Amino acid sequence: MSLGTLGIWLFEITILYASVGNPLCKSPDQESVGSGTKRSSVSSGSRPRNQKEFFYKFLDSDCLTEKLVDWFESLTEKCAPEQHAFDVPFELIELQKFDYALEGISFQQLIRIPNAVHASTSDAVEATAFLAIEDFLHASVKGLWEAFWSQDEPMPFSVACLYNSNMKFYQAEKAIANGRLGGLCATGIILNNPRHPHGKWDHVLELALLRPDIRSLHGGDRRPSSSVLGEALFCAFRMLLARSLSRLNFFQDPSTVYVVLVDSQYGGVVKVEGDVNKLNFDANNVYECAAEWVKNYSRITVSPIDRIWNKLGNANWGDIGALQVLFATFHCIMQYAGPPKHSIEDLAADHSLRLQTRRVERQLGDTSVNENGLFRYQQRSVSPEIVEVQEDAVNIESKESMKLEVGSVLWMEDSDWQKGYQIKEIISTDELTYYVASHVEEPGKNLFLYVGSHLLEPAWEDMTLWYQVQRQTKVLTVMKQKGLSSKYLPQLSASGRIIHPGQCRRPSSGGNCDHPWCGTPILVTSPVGETVAEMVSRGQFGTDEAIRCCHDCLSALSTAASAGIRHGDIRPENVICVKSGVRHPYFVLIGWGHAILEDRDRPAMNLHFSSTYALQEGKLCSASDAESLVYMLYYSCGGAYPDLDSVEGALQWRETSWSRRLIQQKLGDISTVLKAFADYVDSLCGTPYPMDYEIWLRRLRRNIHDGDHGKEVDATDDRSFGMPWWFKTGLSDPCCTGHNHIL
Repeated sequence: MSLGTLGIWLFEITILYASVGNPLCKSPDQESVGSGTKRSSVSSGSRPRNQKEFFYKFLDSDCLTEKLVDWFESLTEKCAPEQHAFDVPFELIELQKFDYALEGISFQQLIRIPNAVHASTSDAVEATAFLAIEDFLHASVKGLWEAFWSQDEPMPFSVACLYNSNMKFYQAEKAIANGRLGGLCATGIILNNPRHPHGKWDHVLELALLRPDIRSLHGGDRRPSSSVLGEALFCAFRMLLARSLSRLNFFQDPSTVYVVLVDSQYGGVVKVEGDVNKLNFDANNVYECAAEWVKNYSRITVSPIDRIWNKLGNANWGDIGALQVLFATFHCIMQYAGPPKHSIEDLAADHSLRLQTRRVERQLGDTSVNENGLFRYQQRSVSPEIVEVQEDAVNIESKESMKLEVGSVLWMEDSDWQKGYQIKEIISTDELTYYVASHVEEPGKNLFLYVGSHLLEPAWEDMTLWYQVQRQTKVLTVMKQKGLSSKYLPQLSASGRIIHPGQCRRPSSGGNCDHPWCGTPILVTSPVGETVAEMVSRGQFGTDEAIRCCHDCLSALSTAASAGIRHGDIRPENVICVKSGVRHPYFVLIGWGHAILEDRDRPAMNLHFSSTYALQEGKLCSASDAESLVYMLYYSCGGAYPDLDSVEGALQWRETSWSRRLIQQKLGDISTVLKAFADYVDSLCGTPYPMDYEIWLRRLRRNIHDGDHGKEVDATDDRSFGMPWWFKTGLSDPCCTGHNHIL
């Protein structure tokens, strides 16, 4: 179904008038979103006129699809039989966390979608379908806004259908009443703006295309057809163009858009990312230029087509099809309103409490059957008869329990080798349990041993283990492959899977047998030491330790940054002090499970230790890890530990503490070099300037007292470097930059 042409010209003339002589005023709802929303005052008058002309002429989705068909086919031919041409926008582990977060949220679609929507169906069925899609999106965005952002502030969005003759948005009910049903082509979530009741393209958060053939064309491949995908790319490209030409920047990330594809039962998500400034704006060849941009400068991800609605027309909110659409909508809201007040991790953390409450309701008692609190599925052959199962039929030996004790020997399968490790010490924190162990052939060398979760759909309490074992194994392996070597980084000693006692009845087709240990991953790292959190609790973290810790962690961050890796989860529990077998103690930065390897990775969110940029954007800037390190040193050296319960509160505490120089003053009581380092980090946060690790490693090294460094050098004297540190980094005076200007 192609988008029309007549109304688009009228619509774009309106945009041209607004962009030249009629400034767009903010909606009152925009003001209520909060500090997470940013605005830009860049005038569209400075943009070349041919960009607007290009936009005016980009009208027909079929023309773009025709230019991309061969490219779609070539991508498919290059793929292996079991592979897809495009990656998925969301990883399964992300959807699982999101699913746990949504457990306590109620969504209700009141208008049922008809069971089938085809071109030959009656107008009444098609009208009901558009009303149902509109109601589905309204329930989605309203539920997400109230759960994650605010229950008190009004939702700054509305849902309406796009009419292809004039490219305006109308409530489906009004459009149908006015005889415009045949021209409805999409449903969008748009920003409320009293001055533009029929919406504008640069106001669109998300578009949903209702098509009759989503499921029938994807077949066993579970992907949309080329024609449907081409139309989705057309809509996505128009949204990106409109945002680039807008006088006001409503979105924090205007280079990413989501388009939802749905029919009467199934749905999927298309995510398009790219900088349209790299487009060749040839107004005489718009579709060829757009196709070249799609091929060369965009990143397209397409989700599998999965069921959203059951045969009664009710949405299965907890199924993966609906979860994908909800997660896309969640990201669209975050583009406009900034990070939510209640993070996914915060809401998902309540899963454990809900699980325990459910066990109490069912009078299941304690977890003595399985010390991990997980239920074990006993696989049995199918019998056509109902038989009585005696209690002693399920005989689970105590040795098969996942509980490990001091003295236990754990065997691991590592490629073609088998390695045994004996447990020497059990370390339990609020988040996880791990072990100090040694190789049976080297009993004198201690190692950290982490045991992960092997379940396909782990409970939320196992998510920490997943990051600590599976994800950290991947990160440490990448470090090893890139040749990163530093004594301040953990070393990957071994990784593999547990060899459980008894005969393994693993199916030949893959997977695990019914033994609770089968397939459980293990990670072994070195060296071993006590955490900064333990040192602080024992009163063993003084001035020398603080300076040494800052130096060693910065050295680890510098080495990782050289390969484009950032830590993302610096806190006292993720820094250890190594004392055994060394002349001078040193610190090692561990816990790399949340490390950032590529743009789509997200850091851990911690109200006390995450950087300002991480809390605002959900990403890391070049100084984010250093800022987290400053917070860790501040708290570890006796800084006041505030009671934080929201992202807004955490951001306010950071703004107040930096503006009043509370952090610098506290670290200045410990060491002048730490105070200077905090000033440097404050000036750098939120800017595009890279960290100058080397200059601070030299300054910190001069203040480390190892007994053989001679006379201490005053760290505040920068004459040895020839110029002030802030001048060397290309920054202005540090008093004129930093957190006071980014919050």
